[in-house]
Amino acid sequence: MSVNINASTTNGLVLTSDTSGELKLQANGADIATVDSSGITMASGKTIAGITTGKILQVVSTTKANTTSVTGNNTAWADISGMSVAITPTSTSSKILVFFSVNISQSSVNGRAYVRLLRDTTAIDISSTVSGTAPQNLERTSVGMRLTTNTQDIREMSSMYLDSPSTTSATTYKLQWKQNYNIGGSTTLHLNSQAAPNGTNDDFDTTSHITVMEVAG
Repeated sequence: MSVNINASTTNGLVLTSDTSGELKLQANGADIATVDSSGITMASGKTIAGITTGKILQVVSTTKANTTSVTGNNTAWADISGMSVAITPTSTSSKILVFFSVNISQSSVNGRAYVRLLRDTTAIDISSTVSGTAPQNLERTSVGMRLTTNTQDIREMSSMYLDSPSTTSATTYKLQWKQNYNIGGSTTLHLNSQAAPNGTNDDFDTTSHITVMEVAG
């Protein structure tokens, strides 16, 4: 239970009380907001007057400072370890602005690197179609890279996407990657580090990031 302050169009101000330490503001019996020792929490779909469309309501970010890799040829999409972030929107009308920046190198000339963004298990910010007649499998992806020289170089791959999750449940945004080597054999993708031939003799390592921002809708 809680202390309820209900503005009723029939009975006027209706007050029910207890000792829970929680206060609920209502309009005709419908919850508007809850006030407790942690602060004010708006009910689902409700906003505070004065918060207008486009304002940033919260920001959550993850930085991956270590390295990881994946090896193969045209394997299945795989989660990039450490490249995910969770956010709980305060309103179903909110938008989520997602920005990611990953630093990837690959070991083989003519190898291809693909990175895509997902909301929970749904791929978003990807192309609607694929086109072309290249012998390798074509991918619907957020960003892609092909290297024909300087295979040990680290390349930044980034994107920004405005999503409409239409939920007030916890939502996870994450990155997946996939490699493709179109002339046989396999390639290795490296996150935040240089690929072979430098191997362990990296000149430098980097960091990668994924940031989500709730925007009032």
